[in-house]
Amino acid sequence: MASQAVMGAARPAPGAASAEVSVGRASVLTLSTVGFTLAFAVWLMFGVLAIPIRKELHLSEVQFGWLTAIAVLNGSLWRLPFGILADRWGGRAVMSGLLLATAVPAWLVSRASSFGELMAYGFLVGLAGNSFTVGIAWNSAWYPRARQGLALGVFGAGNVGASVTKFIGPALIAAVPAAGFAGGAVPGGWRFVPFLYAALLVLMAAATWALTPAHDKMPGRGRPLGEMLAPLALLRVWRFSLYYVVVFGAYVALSVWLPRYYVDVYALPLKQAALLTALFIFPASLLRPVGGWLSDRLGARRLMYAIFTAMLVALLALSIPDLVGVRAFTALVFVVGVAMGVGKAAVYKYIPEYFPSDVGAVGGVVGMLGALGGFFLPLSFAYLKAATGLATSAFMIVAVVTAASFAWLHLAVVRLRRHGRGAAEAIDLRP
Repeated sequence: MASQAVMGAARPAPGAASAEVSVGRASVLTLSTVGFTLAFAVWLMFGVLAIPIRKELHLSEVQFGWLTAIAVLNGSLWRLPFGILADRWGGRAVMSGLLLATAVPAWLVSRASSFGELMAYGFLVGLAGNSFTVGIAWNSAWYPRARQGLALGVFGAGNVGASVTKFIGPALIAAVPAAGFAGGAVPGGWRFVPFLYAALLVLMAAATWALTPAHDKMPGRGRPLGEMLAPLALLRVWRFSLYYVVVFGAYVALSVWLPRYYVDVYALPLKQAALLTALFIFPASLLRPVGGWLSDRLGARRLMYAIFTAMLVALLALSIPDLVGVRAFTALVFVVGVAMGVGKAAVYKYIPEYFPSDVGAVGGVVGMLGALGGFFLPLSFAYLKAATGLATSAFMIVAVVTAASFAWLHLAVVRLRRHGRGAAEAIDLRP
């Protein structure tokens, strides 16, 4: 009897265990979201820094373009392996290590003195962009299916980091003297921004390691790599990837394209163009939690139908030259931003539903292809504009990609209804 009492006392009460899991989930979601926001700001910092760098180093237009794109490219290429690593080693270790590793090239950027050095260090800084798939896999492992949509939406709102450097960068560059402080140990001018980010990345890595559960969840631990990659042979994975090109790749591309569009088409000053672009960026980032919540309740399929419909209507209007004035244009772009913000969460709601044990691999390839869309779409915008002379070329291309995704979604649903559906397929069709 005494031994039974001791054994009973040694076991944690069910309520205590549940509370411990809840606290663990909350810490994972909070720290991963803050870390991802910082990493996203670092990933896209050259969108602002390249302007004073161009003046200092006398860069050509081609060099300027590559400097702004190189980090985006590297932040896309490794999303699949980082997602797999998070499933196998746990998000705590991989996220902490990624943040710490990115701090090194961020500091080196602050010391660079040539275009070659900036390209090399900028490429390495792009590792920060891979934090997205790490956080997706990490939060998916900790949250139950019924709450994954909201959790992943909250995490994905870290996309707002795209605006952080745009808001604080110019002020910091102007506030810190070019000579810096402490005899140059703290650099000044544009170099202060990557120096500050390097310090913040180190602090964030330490906080992530110290304040999240040491006993992490690792759904891919011990599984053969071939088994984890097997879902990538399914056509459904590539369909989800095309959806993500629409709602994320096009978001990144338009974030870069819109300021110039406002300046060229509506003759607005750059400062006003940047503020109007923020009316697109903020809903496209901050509405991900709303998209996750709606996905949990309505199902991803229903939500994607509404998203693609809204986007197509707005994009077709935006594609017609000289159709709308600046106010109507901004309103239509805002609609596109809202749809993208909700849609990014809806796409990632699909993944843990269909592939609960392979979120790292599937989420990695979906994120990789979506982010690569953000690299290639601006190039296609420029080539079509050069060929046609139409400033609205960007919206034409995004409209075509959206229509293709919508058609593929509908054909998949029709096929499922025609040939029957199993438990997994029912997820696509549920109310």
